[in-house]
Amino acid sequence: MGSELKGRHALVTGASQGIGRAAALALASRGCAVTVLARNAEKLGSLVAELKNAGAPEAFALAADLEDRDALNPIVEAHLTAHGPITILVNNAGGPPSGPILDADEADFLKAFGRLLMAPHLLVKLCLPGMRSAGYGRIINVISTSVREPLPNLGVSNTIRGATAAWAKTLAKELPPGITINNVLPGATATERLASIEQTLAAKSGRSVEEVKADMVKAIPEGRVADPAETAALIAFLAGPEAAYVRGQSIAVDGGRMNAI
Repeated sequence: MGSELKGRHALVTGASQGIGRAAALALASRGCAVTVLARNAEKLGSLVAELKNAGAPEAFALAADLEDRDALNPIVEAHLTAHGPITILVNNAGGPPSGPILDADEADFLKAFGRLLMAPHLLVKLCLPGMRSAGYGRIINVISTSVREPLPNLGVSNTIRGATAAWAKTLAKELPPGITINNVLPGATATERLASIEQTLAAKSGRSVEEVKADMVKAIPEGRVADPAETAALIAFLAGPEAAYVRGQSIAVDGGRMNAI
């Protein structure tokens, strides 16, 4: 690919699979050193080798849980001390279980709030000093199209994703010049998360998974679901110097499904 991110160091969370994994590989292919973070140490270990083969001059794995911020804080602090500043932060994490909002209790909301908002907030505060020193920073949040159009049967996710988008827009006004924050809003994407949602919908409706998939695709003008690499390409662009004037935006990668302007 290119070398536009040579000399940069990225941290990608939720990187063991799906969009997070694809984003880490896309950044590596552009010459970026990459640290991947997730709970599954085994998957991260194999990904490190792939990142180096893809072009990353250095690649590191951090086995950590975004829901355990007391443990996450010292792990990331130690990594920054050992390997220098992180100037590209990709906040990505799996969404909460599907279901009607009235079926959710307080614990469901608090768990999702911690993983999808408080963990990114902690990571921004940890990485920001290094971004300031470098005069360069890119914070990219992988959220959902639900921040524009709430999705049926994803009550907790709709609520917390919207809060994350509002947090990012607020931060965009406070970050210094040269440090941007933007949101990527994936639509239906071929990930384990989508497969789980399809299975849940099929079980509740009495239809087959294939029927559920077909109905989903009918609503997408592009006529298919996305490959994670397509979303990763936008993440890589937002991480680069060409996106310096893109700030505080929520950009959909949804094949044209949304009706919102």
